[in-house]
Amino acid sequence: MKKLLILALLTVPAFAATRGTPAEAKAMLAKAVAHYKKVGRTQAIADFNSGSSPWKDRDLYVWCTTSDGVIRANAGFPTFVGSSTATWKDVTGKSLGKATWDALKKRNNGSIQYQWINPVTRKMEPKISFFEKVANDLACSVGAYNAPRQ
Repeated sequence: MKKLLILALLTVPAFAATRGTPAEAKAMLAKAVAHYKKVGRTQAIADFNSGSSPWKDRDLYVWCTTSDGVIRANAGFPTFVGSSTATWKDVTGKSLGKATWDALKKRNNGSIQYQWINPVTRKMEPKISFFEKVANDLACSVGAYNAPRQ
C-alpha cells in the first residue's frame, strides 16, 4: 500500500507538468497578439495554423475566430479551420463562439469557462480561455485545461 501511495504521488507532478497553466495561456495569448500586430493577419494566421511552437505547447494552443463565427486558425485542432463556431457548444450546452463575441461587445478582451476536449488527454475537461480582439472582426484565444476534480 505504501509503495502504491509513493508511486501515485510521484506520477501526479509529472502529469501536472504536461499541462499548461492559466498564466501560461495568458502569456501565449499576449505573444500571439504581439505577433499579429507585427506581421499582419495573413502571416499570423498561417503561423498559428502551423501548429508549431510557440503557438502550440502541450495542451495550450492559439485559435482565432471571426465575428461571424468562422475559425481562421486553430493550432490544437487544425481540422476546425474554416468551420463555424455557430454549432460549437460544450457539454453543458454553452455556445462558445457566441459567448466569446458577446463578451467582446463589452470590452476587447476577457475569458470564458467551459468544457472542451483536451488534445493531449483526449478527454472532456474544464477549460478557461482567454481572448482578445486583434481586429474589428477577429479575436484570438488561448485556454488552459484544468485537471478534473475527483
